[in-house]
Amino acid sequence: MIGKLSGKLAAKQPPQILVDVGGVAYELDVPMSTFYSLPATGDAVSLHTHLVVREDAHTLYGFATLEERAAFRQLIRISGVGARTALAVLSGLSVSDLAQAVALQDAAPLTRVPGIGKKTSERLLLELKGKLTTAATTPAGHHASDVVNALVALGYSDKEALAATKGLQPGISVSEGIRAALKALAKS
Repeated sequence: MIGKLSGKLAAKQPPQILVDVGGVAYELDVPMSTFYSLPATGDAVSLHTHLVVREDAHTLYGFATLEERAAFRQLIRISGVGARTALAVLSGLSVSDLAQAVALQDAAPLTRVPGIGKKTSERLLLELKGKLTTAATTPAGHHASDVVNALVALGYSDKEALAATKGLQPGISVSEGIRAALKALAKS
């Protein structure tokens, strides 16, 4: 399997790009989030890849980050979700937005993705629950995930814990974060 390509960006035409690796040009399909982060044509590029082998085609997908590739792989494991749908989801939502929607079981962000209806979005939320990392779901990062874990240990649901940590300041200590989150939960 091809896991990563590093070479020169030969061409880009959304959603496809061409990466020249030592004289061999690989055609990759990429989500728009990766497409917008690409350098200018002719510059060096390095992408994490996923190869899909079907009876009628071998298609290579490229991703700027390992998190995007991991989310793509989780999406295509869901029955009825193909690579095109997974690319559409990752083009419409960042990995952290997708993880946030899954953690809160909020279908609204997914239904805004072209080709994803209410039933499909609800199925995606159900299937992805617990499979995307929650560390990326809170804007305050590492400490906020510790706060979420502490609140869950205290008996709050994931949804309540994530909602309570949404307004935390980046860099807040875990103990201060827990206090602030508990105050927020008491008000609601």
